[in-house]
Amino acid sequence: MNYTRLIRNIRQYANGWLIMSVAAAAMVLLPLLAIALSIFFAPNENWIHITQYMVRDYVIQSVWLVLFTGAATTAVGGLLAWLIAAYDFPLKSFFRWALMLPLAVPPYIAAFTYGYMLSYTGVVQTTLRSWGIEPDQAWFDILSLPGAVFIFTMFLYPYVYLITRAFLERQCGSYIENARLLGRSPLSIFLKVVLPLSRPALAGGVTLVAFEVLSDYGVANYYGIQTFTTAIFKTWFGMYDIDSATRLAAWFMLCIVFVMLLERLLRRRRRYSATTGRYSPLFPKRLGGVSAALATLLCSVVLLLSFIFPVGQLLVWASWTFHDVAFTANFGLLTYNTVKVALIATALVMVFSVIVANTSRMLNNTVGIALAKTMTIGYSIPGAIIAIGVLSLFIALDRQLASLYRSLGWGESPLVLSLSLFMLIFAYVIRFMATGYNAVDSGFEKIGTKFAESARLLGLGMTRTFFKVDLPLIRGSLAGGIILTFVEVVKELPLAMLLRPFNFDTLSTKAYQYAGDERIFSAAVPSLAIICVSLASILLFHQLGKEVRS
Repeated sequence: MNYTRLIRNIRQYANGWLIMSVAAAAMVLLPLLAIALSIFFAPNENWIHITQYMVRDYVIQSVWLVLFTGAATTAVGGLLAWLIAAYDFPLKSFFRWALMLPLAVPPYIAAFTYGYMLSYTGVVQTTLRSWGIEPDQAWFDILSLPGAVFIFTMFLYPYVYLITRAFLERQCGSYIENARLLGRSPLSIFLKVVLPLSRPALAGGVTLVAFEVLSDYGVANYYGIQTFTTAIFKTWFGMYDIDSATRLAAWFMLCIVFVMLLERLLRRRRRYSATTGRYSPLFPKRLGGVSAALATLLCSVVLLLSFIFPVGQLLVWASWTFHDVAFTANFGLLTYNTVKVALIATALVMVFSVIVANTSRMLNNTVGIALAKTMTIGYSIPGAIIAIGVLSLFIALDRQLASLYRSLGWGESPLVLSLSLFMLIFAYVIRFMATGYNAVDSGFEKIGTKFAESARLLGLGMTRTFFKVDLPLIRGSLAGGIILTFVEVVKELPLAMLLRPFNFDTLSTKAYQYAGDERIFSAAVPSLAIICVSLASILLFHQLGKEVRS
């Protein structure tokens, strides 16, 4: 490493951009460090009980849930991506974009929707009994580990589907065409060509799925599954033991970091790259007869189970309770709270993302890479862990500011920051910084640095160069980042449940509270509001992608 060049680059860009970038990276790291340090303090008596009677079950259930969901989403998402990319069949153009719609439905909403649909008084069993069929209750017991795997698979497979489909369409054409010319059967091509080539894409999609599963609280708690995230909630709210919850979060975070490092170590000597820089697009093969019907049927079944059935059921329930829920001041306040925190958090995420991404590409050295990695670490950490870290950090800040609070007449030891809305927004920013940063960074990668360097040679400073040259060129990527970040904040449940101030609810927390109180019909209206926001954002993002491709 050329340390002289590194120091020279840092001095060259040691301006407000670098200072703000370092501050943003520190903001992301501080809560995580606060959690990690808790390991070095002496545990209390509850910790012994937790380690002896609870941790083993939490670990086993979490591992099985991730493994089964990962395998199922790989199968469903990979197969759908292969069908859409490699074949032409009836309604393919519709399914190509419609199969990503399940991303608009948060898994916790799908969990209580399917839970009631399949219950004894739900629409499925009621319909069967009206036909004279008395079904076995064991067939419809979805409140279990297999049921949770079904929910996660149906509503998270688009991560695998989208990434794998894009990879197959853009980079696998020549390999698949050569296999076809050599007379390979479709099954042989899929098993011996497509799967080996798609391993990086499949691994990327499954990694996102695993992060979502580990971060989940709503599905696991509603279905009675003991996971690390539910353990943190129970320790915090059940035992009222924040110290043990923090220690549990610390070990959980260390396990995640260990798995990530192990994955990188195993992948270190593997290279998934083509022997030539020339890629040929994949030309779909026309299906006919039974093959075309089966392909259309498979896509239809997946779309029905993952979007049309649950959303249709929510629409029916909402029609029963719409006037009692929607036309109330409380619902208006819920919508206002949700939009307010989402807009503020999204704005902060995009500002920090732009600052750090621009600084990182200009530095183009180890410091820049470290800043980029730091900004994206929050998405791989479950929301419950981030909530614990943020709370620990803000409690420590309140203790340091206690003398100031006393001088202002606010009491001896008031919790000002720890009970504020700012803490929740701070957690949102850390959790979803990667969403905005990756979008901005991809925009900077497309335009390169030649325009900015030319502007700098003409005498423009870094700030003026960004606003006059870079910003107009990355508007599409910036819009995409805003959309994705806004949707993620609106759907987020664990952070809102743990860190919201007293008497402050969002659409997600209220929908889950209704479901927990067995008021499923009332939960339909706020659930549909979340889905509508997510759906509109997904369709808008899809339209932006079409404009970029054209």
